[in-house]
Amino acid sequence: MFFKTLEEDIELFDRQDSNSTEPLLHSTPTQRSFDYVLVAQKVDDEKDQKAQRQRAFIQQLEKKNISVTTLYHEDKVFYGLRAAREMFEDYQYLLKVSDSCNCCGETSGAVTQTTRIRIVHFILEQTFINTGESLNELLKNNVFETMFCLHERKKQKQLRKKWAQWSHLFTAQPFSEVKSYFGEKVALYYLWLSWYTKLLIPAAALGVVVFLYGLAFFNTNPLIKEVCESNITMCPRCDNRCKVWQLSDTCTYAKVSHLFDNEGTVAFAMFMAIWATLFLEFWKRTRARYVCQWKVFDWSEEEEELILDIVNDQNCTPKQFRHSYLRSTLVLILVTLMLVIIIGLALALVVFRVVAAALMSESSHWDFVKENANTVAVLLGAVLHYITIQIMTRINRSVAFQLCAIEETNSFAATERSFTVKMFTFQFFTLFSSLFYVAFFLGRINGHPGSYVRIARWRLEECHPSGCLTDLFIQMAVIMVLKQTINNIFEFTVPWLKRCLGRNAAKKLERKCGHCYRKTCRNEDGCVEPCNICKLRDWLRNYHLTNTDAFSLFNEFLEMVIQFSFTTIFVAAFPLAPLLALINNIFEIRLDAIKMVRLERRLVPRKTNDIGVWTKVLEAIGVLAVMANGLVIGVSSDFIPRLVYRYRYGPCANGITLTHCMEGYINDTLATAFLNHTGIQNDFQHSQMKTEYGYNATSCSYRDYRSAEDYSLTSQFWLVLAVRFAFVILFEHVVVVCKFIAAWFVPDSPIRVKNDRLHDKLRRLKLELQEKTRCKSTDV
Repeated sequence: MFFKTLEEDIELFDRQDSNSTEPLLHSTPTQRSFDYVLVAQKVDDEKDQKAQRQRAFIQQLEKKNISVTTLYHEDKVFYGLRAAREMFEDYQYLLKVSDSCNCCGETSGAVTQTTRIRIVHFILEQTFINTGESLNELLKNNVFETMFCLHERKKQKQLRKKWAQWSHLFTAQPFSEVKSYFGEKVALYYLWLSWYTKLLIPAAALGVVVFLYGLAFFNTNPLIKEVCESNITMCPRCDNRCKVWQLSDTCTYAKVSHLFDNEGTVAFAMFMAIWATLFLEFWKRTRARYVCQWKVFDWSEEEEELILDIVNDQNCTPKQFRHSYLRSTLVLILVTLMLVIIIGLALALVVFRVVAAALMSESSHWDFVKENANTVAVLLGAVLHYITIQIMTRINRSVAFQLCAIEETNSFAATERSFTVKMFTFQFFTLFSSLFYVAFFLGRINGHPGSYVRIARWRLEECHPSGCLTDLFIQMAVIMVLKQTINNIFEFTVPWLKRCLGRNAAKKLERKCGHCYRKTCRNEDGCVEPCNICKLRDWLRNYHLTNTDAFSLFNEFLEMVIQFSFTTIFVAAFPLAPLLALINNIFEIRLDAIKMVRLERRLVPRKTNDIGVWTKVLEAIGVLAVMANGLVIGVSSDFIPRLVYRYRYGPCANGITLTHCMEGYINDTLATAFLNHTGIQNDFQHSQMKTEYGYNATSCSYRDYRSAEDYSLTSQFWLVLAVRFAFVILFEHVVVVCKFIAAWFVPDSPIRVKNDRLHDKLRRLKLELQEKTRCKSTDV
């Protein structure tokens, strides 16, 4: 009974395959795998518009010498596509006579499956029906449901065994095998990520040393002692219910601040700026070595696109380069408008923190929240910032696509470059606008007692007397940890759940159809095409995987480059950022590998010789990191005020040697407000000036360099400001010179690569000459 059912199912598939150009069983060798699969909803009415457009598109493909195998499953129809051999012969010949692609090693011999997929994918996207609709438009209009290229089971198993497993966390990656299966673009991504992760090891180690340096003086630092043993009464942090408080209440906060704001931070920031340059320069050498080995050193994506145009249509015309000042101006205006909106959102977060801190200080039922309202507000602001990032990422992507459509670029590579720059710019401002406010504006524009700056009736935030760097650290730590952790969880769980559903569907098909007992179907090394049951099972297995597109790899690059920005730009405020990045990347590499090999549909293999415009983006981040870290140390941290106090105002500067040189520093950075001043009376109520012991305070302290008489800025403020700017200029010039020296000292290409290319060119020229001589001999 079982075999009878199996025979009936096979006969049923044969009847369903009446439109197929391929027979069920082959006795002669053929191409086993299909190049592409199209999926559509089954339409019974042949006069239906969708059915007619489906047939029209399939007919256009058949005119281009692409054979189509049709299989049905429930309410779906699957079209297996396979291109003719002549198409690939034309491609190989054009590669051979091209200017930049003629040394890739694919100009003769068998065409790899990655090349077949790339060519067929291009032809699919450049095929139009009589209504002028392309495949992408047909997909949007639900004429077709999806399209995908197939995983090769044998190579997929090999990659799964050697690479895409959690047990291989600390093993080397098989870059050449990844290149052979996913193409050079994906292989270069993993090569770059691997190199970045290796270079993070010394950065993470030094960051831990800086952190431990601060921890070593946790209890002995004179500044911490001064805060913890102080009897200074501080001014209320908010209006109405906030009361004066003791500086010693923030002893723990002062200790935490010292972990990230100490003398080692300056040296670490300089190291990271030079590290970013060395990372890029050594990456260029690593890239050169591998692309030379893969024979794509001179490869041009634009030239290959031109070759594919000819393969698709020999009567094609080139897409002209265009430039319109009107379009460029419009794009510039729209980009500026988008950045203004993003910065506006950052300001909205500032308002949220101000209002939240005031409300929690005034009406919270929890004493802990009331006493630490500012810190809790910063934490809530960081979480809200993360939620804003997730929402704005979708909006930024849509806007970047629309702007690229306005530009009308002449190739996919140009579109990709334009999209990358715009999307990264939008994401950078989305992530870092709030951080720039915390780093450079928080506590500096809030005014002083008697003249507070307000938003409506709420005062702007103030820095802690120990400095503003801890607020920046909290903001960075929350965003970095949340972003990396939650993103990785979603990246893995969503494709995994979809794969589980797909596996259930495949098992259901096996129960329905029985098992195929043909040895040729199970022989993955053979060239005999499998039966329809095995074809459909394989297609369904790929169909139920998570969809991928041309920008799937872009998402991975964007995530890592944003992480690189966090690791370098504000590293002075968060020395542990490289350590967090290192831990994340160790798991990220295997997570991405498992996703691509086991959980997602196969990416369309792309041939390239570089990571593209991302190199320029990384260079720009390196320059920005120098400026940002210089400003963080010079402006945000207390490094300069401590330096000025030690050598100008402190005990040692005045000849007192019996005490520590920094004794009295905290008190020196505080100004005093007296309640008998009219402006102070307007800001503080009498009930706010009562201490916890019931005494009425007649004065309170606040962080600033101001005179107690007229609240004007003191000469010490101007001296500190001048030294701050001098340090920033000196720091940036010294580090930039070091960066240039490092870039000059490390050549982009190793000598071995240059010599290998020289020998390869000589070999190919000799072969061409021998071929010419052979042709002459044949003619004679």
